[in-house]
Amino acid sequence: QVQLVESGGGLVQPGGSLRLSCAASGSTVSSYTLGWYRQAPGKQRELVAHIFSGIITVYADSVKGRFTISRDNAKNTVDLQMNSLNPEDTAVYYCNAKRILDNRPYNYWGQGTQVTVSS
Repeated sequence: QVQLVESGGGLVQPGGSLRLSCAASGSTVSSYTLGWYRQAPGKQRELVAHIFSGIITVYADSVKGRFTISRDNAKNTVDLQMNSLNPEDTAVYYCNAKRILDNRPYNYWGQGTQVTVSS
């Protein structure tokens, strides 16, 4: 069982930056795909970025060039650096860890952290 705890959300002005962090416990997540998702009011949860066990990353088109995902397998963490934030980035951001082992899927979520971009 993996527990994920996000931190770093808050209120920021348009054009500002925030750094989200997610700490995993209960098991090492070095073999997991780690990701950040977000859900805005009235909308479905959507992928923001994934990082695979190496350095391969995938970003949603809406955040490319502004957000950077990184992981530290030694610390069991995954971070999301968010720059040039705009009001459309306002959402609850969720950390995710997933893998398939012996044909069985494992999928874990954090509780979410609110990011609000407003002047």
